[in-house]
Amino acid sequence: MNIKEFLVENKIGDIKEHEELKKHTTYKVGGQCDYFVQPASIEKLTLLLKFIKDNGIKYKVLGNGSNVLISSKRYNGIIISLNKLNSIKFDGDIVEVDAGVLLIKLSNACANENLGGLEFASGIPGCVGGAIYMNAGAYKSDMSEVLIDVTYIDDNLNIVTKKKEDLDFSYRHSIFQENNYTIVSAKIKLYKEDKEEILTLMNTRRQRRIESQPLEYPSAGSVFRNPSDNVFSGQLIEELGYKGYSIGGAKVSEKHANFIVNYNNASAEDIKALIDEIKEKIKEKYNIDLKVEQEFVNFGE
Repeated sequence: MNIKEFLVENKIGDIKEHEELKKHTTYKVGGQCDYFVQPASIEKLTLLLKFIKDNGIKYKVLGNGSNVLISSKRYNGIIISLNKLNSIKFDGDIVEVDAGVLLIKLSNACANENLGGLEFASGIPGCVGGAIYMNAGAYKSDMSEVLIDVTYIDDNLNIVTKKKEDLDFSYRHSIFQENNYTIVSAKIKLYKEDKEEILTLMNTRRQRRIESQPLEYPSAGSVFRNPSDNVFSGQLIEELGYKGYSIGGAKVSEKHANFIVNYNNASAEDIKALIDEIKEKIKEKYNIDLKVEQEFVNFGE
């Protein structure tokens, strides 16, 4: 059975052939893929992963496309989007949420339930699964601070739930980065807070982002992790004189040097060349190996 026959006969979900991946990344770059599939449920996702494994098909699970750089080459395989897994359930101060839910949507939903603790995530343009994978954070908080447990599909296609203490969370890191697991849902614990206070804090931070980040251009947020608590990547890049520096249509933001923006129809290769050059120059000048926050997909593989 070929891929399309399998997807259709098993009613896996929404299917698009030859989809342009630039439609699904916040950088607005990326080549075509053979199939772009949005499984309708965890059961359909598991069935799809089994088919992929049995047939040795190349695949990638994509969240909101906010922390990836996908090359312009054709992706010869299946891109799986989890945005149909989008349930949010409240039980007092406990929230069960699917991996495909956008963090901004979740933050607003929690505010409407008078639940505080997720304000830090109200400006992060990712989905829950991707945020857990990267242990995304802001304002000295991150996903591990609010998580109780995470449910995922493991290498043997078992659905497993583990407490956060068993998932090796640290700064922008989790066990999921070293394993081929697919996050499907999570449980978080928040606390009761006045809705107006939550929204006031979220709005204040939103205004700060507008003033300090280049939100008018496609980007993927901060490019590099900060080397330490008091050494900031943006500051190092600015000291190099790289603010406003460009390769092709990719440019180091003049507003925040740790952002690379697609300001003029950049290719993924333009952006990667700029990232690589900055990394090399920082190493030469400061002997610091900057770690890239974004994941490179389909480059030289």
